[in-house]
Amino acid sequence: MNADAASSADAVRRAAAVVQQGGVIAYPTEAVYGLGCDPRNEAAVLRLLEIKQRDVSQGLILIGQSLDDFHAYIRPLQDEVRERLLASWPGPVTWLVAVSNDCPRWLCGRHETVAIRATAHQQTRALCAAAGMPLVSTSANRSGQKPAVSAAEVQQQLGDDIDYVLGGATDGLARPCQIRDSESEKIIRR
Repeated sequence: MNADAASSADAVRRAAAVVQQGGVIAYPTEAVYGLGCDPRNEAAVLRLLEIKQRDVSQGLILIGQSLDDFHAYIRPLQDEVRERLLASWPGPVTWLVAVSNDCPRWLCGRHETVAIRATAHQQTRALCAAAGMPLVSTSANRSGQKPAVSAAEVQQQLGDDIDYVLGGATDGLARPCQIRDSESEKIIRR
């Protein structure tokens, strides 16, 4: 694993290159460090799930800079739903949205929805821009363990299983981002 403590543009470009080459990275988000990869690369996603020890049927979160990043993964939104999402973004609210016919099953698992979030974390927004895609985003930890909140904790929990750690600070939220259903507005995770 290659770790980089700097939050420089060079470190972001290196992390993006690892993603584009099919690697699995860790990076800071609003509350915890995330594990990420190219959501269209099945081998990378399955490797990420193996590292995390998470079943593919559970589905994953995608993060990006804006709603535009997710069009290939979701069905067209009703105006009311679109406004709901845009009113909460960028920010720490993840929305469950109906999947498009082109959304890979390895992203949505057994669900007919995919979880999407336009992140407010500036470094992660820059990472998505540099990679030219939204990223898979799941907490950087093995299933059942406490999510990592620093590059050092990522190293301790995951060691050399991942390809790169983009060092930097989380935004300091006390808990993982809220997850809500885009149609009903029901809170799935507080």
